[in-house]
Amino acid sequence: MKTIVVLPAFNEAATITDALASIQDLGTLVVVDDCSTDDTAKKAEALGAVVVRHAENRGYDAAINSGFIKAAELGAEAVFTFDADGQHGVDALRNAIKLLENNIDLELVVGKRSHAARFSEAMYSAYTNWRYGIQDILCGLKGYRISLYHRHGAFDTRNMIGTELTLASIGLGARWAAFDVAIAPRLGAARFGSTFRANKKILRAMVLAIWADFTGGWKRP
Repeated sequence: MKTIVVLPAFNEAATITDALASIQDLGTLVVVDDCSTDDTAKKAEALGAVVVRHAENRGYDAAINSGFIKAAELGAEAVFTFDADGQHGVDALRNAIKLLENNIDLELVVGKRSHAARFSEAMYSAYTNWRYGIQDILCGLKGYRISLYHRHGAFDTRNMIGTELTLASIGLGARWAAFDVAIAPRLGAARFGSTFRANKKILRAMVLAIWADFTGGWKRP
């Protein structure tokens, strides 16, 4: 299975080297530098990662969109999303890859942390748990067979902070499994911004998910 790991990165120079070094034997690494003002891209290239650069800061979903485009160009069979901030451990990624490799019926694997970081995350996950059994929809560590990406046509089209492709795939019947993810303390600023901004983004994504779900918005021609 040709595995590509996509890491969206914005000013992650403090953590990117350790994050990449810990997983560089698990697949091809694609770092999407979302117009960082530090040495994120330079350090990623030094570790042998494929670096995709954004000329302007476009945000988390756009960064992973670019990563999936590059992964498809490189012939990926499976794509895993992994945070560049040092929070996700190599063991969790290794377990996720093994799940897809060893279970040909699975199309998607979704990470599950021990607790939500914000009340809005808990609310969103409560909805997806009730609707689909997904206990941690906002965990940044997930794995997708590339066929899911090709079927949906994009990783994200609605700025749903990393949840659109997962929900669209499961909503259309994709077979999936969860796996545990241990989380280390984050170095630097949170990827969703301040608490107020983060909660606003997450609640907006939840409303979009509910709307798409109950209006059949996940369906494609």
